[in-house]
Order: sequence, then structure tokens, then C-alpha cells
Amino acid sequence: MNPTSGTALPGSSLNAERRRRELERLADGTAHGDRTVDVLVVGLGATGAGAALDAATRGLDVVAIDAHDLAFGTSRWSSKLIHGGLRYLASGQLDVAHESAVERGVLMERTAPHLVRAQPFVLPLTPLVGRAQAALAQAGFLAGDLLRIGARTSRGTLPRPRALSAVETRHLAPALRSTGLRGGLLSWDGRLSDDARLVTAIARTAAAYGARILTRTRALELHGDGAVVRDETTGETLRIRARTVVNATGVWAGGLVDDVRLRPSRGTHLVLRAEDLGRLSAGLHIPIPGETNRFVLVLPQGDGRVYVGLTDEPLDGDVPDVPEVPETDIGFLLDVLGSALDVTVRRSDVVGAFAGLRPLLDTRDAAGRTADISRRHAVLTSPDGVVTVVGGKLTTYRRMAQDAVDAAVAARALEAGPCRTASVPLVGAAAPRVLAGLDVPPRLVHRYGSEAPAVHALGLHDPALAEPVVPGHPVTGAELVWAVRHEGALDVADVLDRRTRIGLVPQDRAVAEEAARAALADASLAR
Repeated sequence: MNPTSGTALPGSSLNAERRRRELERLADGTAHGDRTVDVLVVGLGATGAGAALDAATRGLDVVAIDAHDLAFGTSRWSSKLIHGGLRYLASGQLDVAHESAVERGVLMERTAPHLVRAQPFVLPLTPLVGRAQAALAQAGFLAGDLLRIGARTSRGTLPRPRALSAVETRHLAPALRSTGLRGGLLSWDGRLSDDARLVTAIARTAAAYGARILTRTRALELHGDGAVVRDETTGETLRIRARTVVNATGVWAGGLVDDVRLRPSRGTHLVLRAEDLGRLSAGLHIPIPGETNRFVLVLPQGDGRVYVGLTDEPLDGDVPDVPEVPETDIGFLLDVLGSALDVTVRRSDVVGAFAGLRPLLDTRDAAGRTADISRRHAVLTSPDGVVTVVGGKLTTYRRMAQDAVDAAVAARALEAGPCRTASVPLVGAAAPRVLAGLDVPPRLVHRYGSEAPAVHALGLHDPALAEPVVPGHPVTGAELVWAVRHEGALDVADVLDRRTRIGLVPQDRAVAEEAARAALADASLAR
């Protein structure tokens, strides 16, 4: 895309009309028995969308479906971090640590530099952090920098970790309790502007390469040669025939393939107003009392909100579509905050909360806490040929997708080129100097990259769209319209809960619903 052209990347726009047209063509081909696609991907989180992009860039004919929406499941409930693998290094998982560092570098320097930027973190050395623990943490951060070097990520992308004085620490995070504060440790990692935006960008890039991205399309039956699916907007069913099938449904994978066993764990985050924590120029690693290598993260978002997380608790019973946040998780996170902050954060200050479910593989030797289960991903092939990919982390979605497509191609001896996704820029990606030269608000550049001028232009043509839809929150009406016209949003929940994340605070969501309905009506009238 030309950064000043005011248009989306050709072929990348997802909307209700494109979805209807592609479903009709797929149904017609199925009815006449003359359509078998190369790859059917089920699930449109980061890994499923990544598999669709991987297969499409290899020249394969791809259909990717989801029962709900892009990033409906775990991919929108993360900490919004692109981890460099430090935690895995500490637990001896050297291969996972290196893979994470490599994939972080790919996102930050090649495929999504507009969505992933360097985030500073401070680990405050409070009286609860002994000198031995502080020395261990400092050694870990230096080891993490060695991971960066091994992954060939530049120093300009991720600065060097270093020790801070107590004055420097309080300057970056004035809300920290000064009593007994010895200083802090500064480290850097990758941070997404929004995890759901990453998934949307992956899916739209796959669409630009010819993949058919079909949300609200539920797999009722899944087999090695295709699936019976239902259009959730009409209730109509059809059979999609495919040479190979990739099951990328995360924690729901076992519901489609019987021999997949998972041990989901729940990760909870709180949503706070930034003013309740004062000015934060960096994120915080707050050690969990009694734990050697576990931290609660305080994550300023740049939109007037701060996320605090996360927990790691096993999920018992059925897997819900949207996990609920128990009060025990909220109380735990508030207690850890209270161990380090000079301000009191009360239950009434929690304006929102969300929980995601990690699709951890249930291996025979897995025992004890879910926090101790390996984050390695696995690619499993069922007896009838369905390829399932589970485990892993958001950071390594691209590698997970590559391994899944490699397995699918090999299983059916498909004619396909090599994986290209480590060098394929996602929608909106551009060189930093190009993005820095765009004459639009920086916040839009951080969310839309080279498409920011096109989003901004909507507000120039209609000044009402340039206004924030919620007082005190930066999202404008133009962003809602863009979500419907180009990002596949089909209803109010898609617009508010996944494309813009206004819905993370129920009070803000209620205010924005009218604007979301207006954006949906605008797109309907435009067809």
C-alpha cells in the first residue's frame, strides 16, 4: 500500500459482503462436486490465521473458518507481550527460549514493526526481594540479552538491561513505595499495541494472498478430508472438501479431535484506570511473595488503561467460550500490587477484568501446577489425517503455523513451496522511517501502521468520525467504520470487544454501542 493513498492493501479488506460472496461460491462449488480446496484451517486465532497465511503464501488454495470471530478465543486475552523467552531459559527450556527470541525479532524487525515495539520494565528491589533473588534476576536479564544477540535482534530494537538507582526507579514508576526501595532492574521486551489487532492483520494478509477467511462458520464435523460446517448467520450447512485439514482451535481442539488431550490453565488480568496508579513510564515486574521466578506484570497501555496480570490456575470442567474471572484471582492480583505500591488499589478501582485459557498439552509426565507445564507446542496427526497444533505461546504463533502446515503438506504430499512467513510483512507494516514520516496522530500509526492515513482520512471527510466515541478514551468513530469496512467486523461485539477493545471496560462499552451500531449501518448502506 502507498502510505498516503488512503486505501487498504489490495485484496486484504474483510467485510460482510466479501464473506457472503466467498461462502456462496464455496457452496456452489461443493454442490456441483467440483471444488476441493488444498487446506482447510479451523480456528482463526493467531495460530490458525498464521496457518492460513503460511499455506496461502506457499501457493495453496486455502479456506480458514471460525465459529465466532477473529481472535475470539485465547489470542485476545494475552498480556499483549511478545516475550523473548527469558522465563523458559530459567526453567531449562533452551530450545523454547531461543525460538521465542527469534520469533520476537521477526515480528519487531520484519513482519509487524508497527504493532510490536520495545517495552521497558522495572523490577523494583523492595524489602521483599532479597539480595540473592535480585542477583538471580539480574543474571537472568543479562542472559535474556544474550538470547537477543543469539536471535540477531539489533540493540537499536531492544536496549541493554541495566541496574537503576532508587531515584531512577521512582522516576519511572512514582507509585512504588519508597520505604526500603534499594533501586530497580530495567529490562526490555516486545509489546503489542493489541493482540487482537495482530490476529486481524495476519488474517487480512492471508486474504490478500488469496485465502478465504470465513468467520461465523462453525465446524460441526471434522475429518481428514474436510468438514461439515454451518453458517452461523443463516443456519445453512455445507460440506467443505479439503486435501488436508489443520485444527488450530486451541483449548477447544479436543472437542473436534478425540485423541487430543489438554490441560487448560486460566490467566487473569485486571483493567485499571491509569490515573489510579499515577504516571507510569515503564511496566513493572512485581515479584510474587514466596515465588522465585514468578511475577505480576503491571502494563500501561497508552489509552488511559493499565493491565495487571496474570494468574496461572488450572481450569476444571468444560471449556467456556468466554472464561469468567473469579474473585479469588482479582484478590490475589490486588494483594501482590499492594506489596509494592504506595497507592491503595481497591476492588472498586477494578473497572474491568479478563481471563484467557492456555492450551497446554496434557503429557503423561505432566504433574503438579499448570504453571510448571512446558510451553512447547506440539503438532499431532490423527489416524484420519487431521493435523492439530496445540501448546505454545502467542509469540511463537508463526513457527507453530509453519510446523502445522509442514506436517499437513507432508501428510498429503501436496505440491507447495517453502515457508515464507518470516519475511512476509503483515498489513500495515513499513520501515520505521516511513511510519515516522506519516502526518497522522502517532496513536493511529501504532495501531494501523501504513494504513493510518486511510483511517485518519475517514475523519477528515466526516468530522463527526474524528471524535472519540467514549469520553476519555482515544478510539474514534473512524476506527469503528474502518473495522466494519476492512477488518471483518460483523456486529457490535466484533467492533467493540476485538477490533478496538473498548469493551474491556463495561461502562465504556455501554457508551460506545450506539456508535458501533451506526458504523455497522453505514457499511450496510454502502453496499
